[in-house]
Amino acid sequence: MRTYSDLFAVHEFRNLFLANCAGIAAHTTSSLALGSLTYAATGSALLTALSMFGAPLASVLGSLTLLSAADSLPPRRALTLAALVALAGAALQVVPGLPLGVRFAVILLVAYAGSVTGGARWALINDILPAGAYVLGRSTMNVSVGVMQIAGFGAGGLLLVWLSPYQVFLVATVLRAVAVAVTWFGLRERPARTGQPTSTARTLRINRELWADPGRRSLYLNLWLPSGLVVGCEALFLPYAGDRAGFLFAAGALGMLAGDVLVGRFLSPVARQRCVLPLRLLLPVPYLAFLLGPGLPLAMLLALVASFGFAVSLPLQEQLIAHSPPDASGQVLGLQQNGMLTGQAVFAALAGAVADLMPTHRAVAVLAGLSLVTTLLLTRGLRHTRPAPAPAHAIQPTGSAR
Repeated sequence: MRTYSDLFAVHEFRNLFLANCAGIAAHTTSSLALGSLTYAATGSALLTALSMFGAPLASVLGSLTLLSAADSLPPRRALTLAALVALAGAALQVVPGLPLGVRFAVILLVAYAGSVTGGARWALINDILPAGAYVLGRSTMNVSVGVMQIAGFGAGGLLLVWLSPYQVFLVATVLRAVAVAVTWFGLRERPARTGQPTSTARTLRINRELWADPGRRSLYLNLWLPSGLVVGCEALFLPYAGDRAGFLFAAGALGMLAGDVLVGRFLSPVARQRCVLPLRLLLPVPYLAFLLGPGLPLAMLLALVASFGFAVSLPLQEQLIAHSPPDASGQVLGLQQNGMLTGQAVFAALAGAVADLMPTHRAVAVLAGLSLVTTLLLTRGLRHTRPAPAPAHAIQPTGSAR
């Protein structure tokens, strides 16, 4: 399977893609609306960054408690449950006069539900598609993120000119309802990946075994830290550009989309591995130019070029899957996703705190410099990784395979 027409000929993948598109569009429009409400009410870059990017902090709790649900629950039920929680959360945001503290609690609850089941979505790609098609499928799902972020932030920015934030929340609620319907009716029921029940003990045991291997540990750190610091740069777009921030977000999403298309669709596995270092460096370097305080057009170009580097996650995930057992793939990919989102939230908060102490353009450059240093420090650890199967003793099989 090498083409998009082959990929979208698979009925279930097409529905998974559509549900993901609706969910991402809802998330981007509602986060922009919440960020605008927060900045108008507080004037704080830190609180604004947390309102838009801080919800994934709940992923830490998810990773330490019920992350094994990604393998213990049937995938369709797991994804539908998370979509229903997100729908309820979007509906609550529509209520005018809801205190900011309650709004923050709602987005944390939605993020927690997504964190314990999200790995099921990425593992389901392997179940739906033929062997060897994961990278094309995952890159296409990433493209849906890029397209919907462009549409969501662009449309959200325009809608906020004409509508109140509460009306924008209503649009997001409708999109969440679409995601629920497509997920439930568009995917067929499959058994759970393991026969063991969801439990905190099982979650923590597998997490320890994943982290104990130097190769997997290096891959996780490279997937989490440098890109998380770059998202810290993006978290300052609203304080940097004000009501034109949607254009910066859209430019970044366009760059991410282009990178995923090129790396996931057109590069061979060998070429993908050769691009790992250049893509890792491309992520932070353009943002260093923010030290000069560029105008909006140049800032958009810099964000676009830098975001191309997010495509490095594809070859790194390819190695991670090759190092991991199939019956724990939901938790493996869930931990990767939750760690990435948690890092983004932490570094968004750090970026907001730094921007409260210095001019915003300098804060962007500081976060970019930290990302570059982290990238260089973590490069050596990638020598422990290679696209080869994990040794049999790395993680004990789970469920009936034990």
